[in-house]
Amino acid sequence: MKNNLLRITALAFAVGATFSIHAAQPTLAKHHSDMLGCDACHTKPIKVSDSETHENASCVSCHGGLEDLAEPGHANHFDPHASHLGTINCTSCHTGHAEPQYVCNDCHSFEHDDMPFANTGKERKPAFTGFDQDKIEQAIAKGPKESVDVVVIGAGSAGFNAAISAHEAGANVILLEKHMFSGGNSMLAAGGYNATGTPLMEKKGIKDSVDWFVEDALKGGRGANDVDLVRVMGEQSADGIAWLESLGADMGDLKRSGGARVDRTHRPSDGASVGPHIVETLRNAANKRNIETRVNSRAEKVLRDENGKISGVVVHGKHSGYYLIEAKAVVMATGGFGYNEKMFAEYRPQFAGMSSSNNVTATGDGLKLAEEVGAGMVDIEWVQAHPTIGKGSRILVSETVRGVGAIMVNVNGKRYVNELTTRDKASQATLKEPEQYSWLVMDEQLLKKSSMIRGYKDLGMMVEANTIEELAKQTGMKPEVLSKTVADYNRYRENGKDEEFGRDNMPVSITQAPYYAVAVNPGVHHTMGGISINTSAQVKDDNGKVIPGLFAAGEATGGVHGHNRLGGNAIADTVVFGRIAGDSAAAYVAD
Repeated sequence: MKNNLLRITALAFAVGATFSIHAAQPTLAKHHSDMLGCDACHTKPIKVSDSETHENASCVSCHGGLEDLAEPGHANHFDPHASHLGTINCTSCHTGHAEPQYVCNDCHSFEHDDMPFANTGKERKPAFTGFDQDKIEQAIAKGPKESVDVVVIGAGSAGFNAAISAHEAGANVILLEKHMFSGGNSMLAAGGYNATGTPLMEKKGIKDSVDWFVEDALKGGRGANDVDLVRVMGEQSADGIAWLESLGADMGDLKRSGGARVDRTHRPSDGASVGPHIVETLRNAANKRNIETRVNSRAEKVLRDENGKISGVVVHGKHSGYYLIEAKAVVMATGGFGYNEKMFAEYRPQFAGMSSSNNVTATGDGLKLAEEVGAGMVDIEWVQAHPTIGKGSRILVSETVRGVGAIMVNVNGKRYVNELTTRDKASQATLKEPEQYSWLVMDEQLLKKSSMIRGYKDLGMMVEANTIEELAKQTGMKPEVLSKTVADYNRYRENGKDEEFGRDNMPVSITQAPYYAVAVNPGVHHTMGGISINTSAQVKDDNGKVIPGLFAAGEATGGVHGHNRLGGNAIADTVVFGRIAGDSAAAYVAD
């Protein structure tokens, strides 16, 4: 009877029914408790884990999972149950005792009015408001609540890869994530994973080498990269692809990202965004191995003992409060600071006020934790602007769009840069344009090739027209200029030589209606600097000495990318060095 009643209510909510209880019963929790009591959602006696595991299982048992609630054929409208976030907790949005809010609107600006008891506003609380030192000290004074071998902080690609690798090597692992769901910035990665020497490249006859991989990364990073780190990434990049595929990932397509001399950017076969696919694969792999992933659990202090070795982590849990985990090793996989405007503007003043493509979790607090225990920092002042963030939004329009054939034109409709140059150069070129924004122009061929590009259309970001002239009129470009630009580009492609900008990869012509354009401008995308590490992912202090038991990987670290990161190298970084960090931490614990 209980399940039937809840399911009837759930189905009514799912189709957007209006209930008179909205005014009389203002919270989701009160609605459920009035019908069936608190045990409809909670255990008895009530004890809620920080990950709200039982509560989310209760949601699914009555309402169904995200796949059950997703609307068939949702492509042309906003469906919160069918997003790129993948399998996340119901309580990420449906907060029982507070007004629910769409987590989608952390990045988007969707208007939606049929979520029960919800506030559809666009403002959310900041992800980080500082550390409470008094409560941290109280937790330390109480002593450890539990003991494990390895604590991994941050559940993006680097953190998941570290946790799974450490587990596979025999370590007891806990993975902490401050957000209400895992994924971090990796969840927003759109393009692909740069690797060299893979079976797919061999099958397609693509000649490449580790030396070329390293040379391209160094050229993109202006020679400021740590060469040893870059070489390790290149040497182990193919193993990383094989590792992901062994976990169930589809990395069966290739394209070229800016700054690469060959097609080495691996991505899903259907052209889907690489980040969500990899994160979902890693989530499933961690769950299969029973690796505990605690969301709503912020690490607020890393501890060293009297011998200078890592000894534990103070955690602030949403429900459990402050507590201490004793740990022999800690992996910092906390990401960068691209969402912390105060921080990136301090290091890069010219970027002050610039929009960001980053997840709300990219606030740099992990770097502060590492600094507190003596970690050195590398290239911290180098922040990358991505040239194609959707104008007026925080949505990244991937390099893939240019890599598979789109051209980049100014407000008049004229090309002004090689679309496949490095991100810093493309951003600088746009910022020199009077209006400081541009248009990506493409045709129907590209939409057919990539589900990711079709997603931009579904989000309402693209202008569509049946002719190039009409596209120009709708976007405010000059029809005669855009028409000549497209005609010239098609001729360059046919002749195999870009006479204007030297673009050496022009995979498709722009000839098939309808035609599309999306407005883009530069925005903060990646922070190249961070924690200093060696090739074993051990953290070093300012004197280059290793901090025993402390490891780091991903965007939290510096040195891999130098002064500018190539598209496709971020995921490679998180997978390669995430695995190394996990293996190194497990070996350290076992030693």
